[in-house]
Amino acid sequence: MYKIVTKKELNPTVVQMEIEAPLVARKAKPGQFIILRVDADGERIPLTVAGVNIEMGTVKIIFQVVGATTTLLSRKSAGESVCDFVGPLGEPTRTAGVKKVCIIGGGVGCAIALPVAEEFHRLGAEVTSIVGFRSKDLLILEDEFRAASDRLVVMTDDGSYARQGNVTVPLKEALEAGERYDMIITIGPLIMMKFVTLAAQPFGVPVTVSMNPIMIDGTGMCGGCRVTLVQNGRRVTKFTCVDGPDFNGYEIDFDEALSRGRMYCDFERRARDEACNLLKMA
Repeated sequence: MYKIVTKKELNPTVVQMEIEAPLVARKAKPGQFIILRVDADGERIPLTVAGVNIEMGTVKIIFQVVGATTTLLSRKSAGESVCDFVGPLGEPTRTAGVKKVCIIGGGVGCAIALPVAEEFHRLGAEVTSIVGFRSKDLLILEDEFRAASDRLVVMTDDGSYARQGNVTVPLKEALEAGERYDMIITIGPLIMMKFVTLAAQPFGVPVTVSMNPIMIDGTGMCGGCRVTLVQNGRRVTKFTCVDGPDFNGYEIDFDEALSRGRMYCDFERRARDEACNLLKMA
């Protein structure tokens, strides 16, 4: 069992926890993820490592309450435990040779983008962070991004905080003004990552996207997390859990990934409603 050391609600639908898992904390790098089960009968879900405290032996996870398992996990309190906590899995984000980076996060994807920004900042790179949310009420981790960035731009879709618009607006402004990044890293909804990639393409800046498809075992055996890359005109299948989660944004078949991502929305919604009903009856 893995003890929940701290729990904090970052906004009405996003929860942060620190889990006691010293072996994972010792090895985890920015960009990697873990797979957990809330209880012995539960499903396995992947969550990105949002930070580690090696001295305390804890791993930080940040998740949005969207399905049955995240609903059950969100009802856990500090001092309680989760059944399984396996990792680190996947490949770390590449940092070698990058001196100037633009990191773009959307919504709860900012929880994944933050440790990447912090790592580049620690290594002495010039970090520009652009983070976007639907509204002020959903804003998370602003102070943490500010501390890890040489420049931070906050966007909200409805204009309720900071600048109104989506994250591609300041990106295009910067590129059109002559900014040249060694790399753009974007993490968030698939549709956001698609349009960030399209915005950067005319300027030839390398774009890394962090994929988060359906995943089961996390070892490349089930094939559920497959993504299609287009390389030199050939369609190539990769597995996010072992080959990613980071990929070249220009190679991703985003339309296929978007279609696959919608396959289980209705099932997820029903499972969440059932879990909520069971908790009300408990």
